[in-house]
Amino acid sequence: MSQFLKIYEDKPSEAAIKKVVDVLRNGGLIIYPTDTVYGLGCDITNTKALERIAKIKGIKLEKSNFSFVCSDLSNISDYVKQIDTATFKILKRALPGPYTFILPGNNDLPKEFRKKKSVGIRVPDNAIVIDIVKLLGNPIVSTSIHDDDEVLEYSTDPELIFEKWQNLVDLVIDGGYGDNIPSTIIDLTGHEPEVIREGKGSLDII
Repeated sequence: MSQFLKIYEDKPSEAAIKKVVDVLRNGGLIIYPTDTVYGLGCDITNTKALERIAKIKGIKLEKSNFSFVCSDLSNISDYVKQIDTATFKILKRALPGPYTFILPGNNDLPKEFRKKKSVGIRVPDNAIVIDIVKLLGNPIVSTSIHDDDEVLEYSTDPELIFEKWQNLVDLVIDGGYGDNIPSTIIDLTGHEPEVIREGKGSLDII
């Protein structure tokens, strides 16, 4: 049976964060708030959990474009190649914030992602998910949850999310209403930043 857990963003309870991290460490899937839309995530180091997410999304794991949610910039360097000063300045200006940056992956990526030349990195401006990643000690792999509603592309009400997803995931966090505008995706693997999707994050940072 899936858990539904209320956590307040202005002061996330340590006990609640620990409960979430225990679920992740046991290979569980969680739905959690970010600074944009609600996300579906698992521990980056757990192959079975990664395969469950890929199955839910109807894709092969090695073909997936999941992003990695990190707690800060130092976390990012564990998985991406050395980045130049210009790239670092953009990341510093933008993060934490509603952006996904595509960066060149390094050889320390989990084996499921090692064939990938690049990886999407997120550091959301949301205390709940940052606290989870910090306590877990490594990133969570993440993907947005979409809605079947033709008007709203993303689900925003945690109770409705729980109703719909409780048989697929192990825990849904109620962190208040989510946004329905996704992150801005910027590719930083080339000579110039390339906007892949304009979302909530302003393009002024580049």
